[in-house]
Amino acid sequence: MRSGRRVAVDVGKVRVGLAVSDFHGILASPLPNVSREPELGSTMVKLLEAIEEFEPIEIYVGLPLSMSAQHTASTADAVNFARALQLRTKTPVKLVDERLTSVSANAILRGAGKDGRQSRKLVDQVAATLILEQALDLERAGNTAPGIDIGEYLND
Repeated sequence: MRSGRRVAVDVGKVRVGLAVSDFHGILASPLPNVSREPELGSTMVKLLEAIEEFEPIEIYVGLPLSMSAQHTASTADAVNFARALQLRTKTPVKLVDERLTSVSANAILRGAGKDGRQSRKLVDQVAATLILEQALDLERAGNTAPGIDIGEYLND
């Protein structure tokens, strides 16, 4: 397992959920959401300010696919978001399959006694944490960096 913090991003239409790992890649912790601005550049500035202190070695952006691994309307948004992020940072940006993370996040919040209204602001954080936990598990299992580099994804 490589040393260094990683950050996960759950791209939403209203909020962007964030999570960060510890230096050893063992724990994933939620960070405060970043509001999604109409101008993507403004969102990027806020996001990079929120994560710069962690000096991540990689940033994982959740790639929403249908259960049959097909692209959805949200897929294009996440890919465009990841591309815009990569243009603004030297840190590698990778796409990680996020199927069922929002469903799982909602289930976790319901289990914690949060209603739909209370969950809205938390679901993106929990989803980002689940994306990061999945990426860390994949790295531990395969001893390789998880995800698909955004540049490679766009060239496929």
